[in-house]
Amino acid sequence: MSRIGRTPIPVPSGVEVAIEGREVKVRGPRGELRRTLPEGPRVRRTDGALVVERDSDSRRDRALHGLTRTLISNMVTGVTQGYEKRLELSGVGYRATKQGAKLVLTVGFSHPVEVQPPPGIEFEAPSVNAVLVKGIDREAVGEIAATIRQIRPPEPYQGKGIRYQGEHVRRKVGKTGKK
Repeated sequence: MSRIGRTPIPVPSGVEVAIEGREVKVRGPRGELRRTLPEGPRVRRTDGALVVERDSDSRRDRALHGLTRTLISNMVTGVTQGYEKRLELSGVGYRATKQGAKLVLTVGFSHPVEVQPPPGIEFEAPSVNAVLVKGIDREAVGEIAATIRQIRPPEPYQGKGIRYQGEHVRRKVGKTGKK
């Protein structure tokens, strides 16, 4: 049995969980999330926690057991604490500013790149070369952070581009001149 799937999900005070068939709704101080779970694993509530169980030992049900538990756990964490991804801009003249809700990036193109946040996501620009993506849905935060990084991924020769905070970019040696 999956060690991750067996672990109960603690439900903190102030968080409401509604299970209606295959749909799970989680409401907390930061907002509300809902997700339709795949068939196979089922969720039941026990004293102050949620437990994910599976009907059979089929390969598909075993694969979905830990996934379902992690998805629900991420929902509970999102509505209580929220998620954030930090991005760094490195390069001469690279900068990020926030205009209203949208993020404006100057990253070496002939024009500034504007990124509109999807619902539930907000941007912050704590400094000119840093971007903070915040939200309650972990999947959406990661996806929009990856989209921003894809605008100008870090290149291996000079290291310029947009990278996650703490991401290591392997550097390559450039051309050597004629000697």
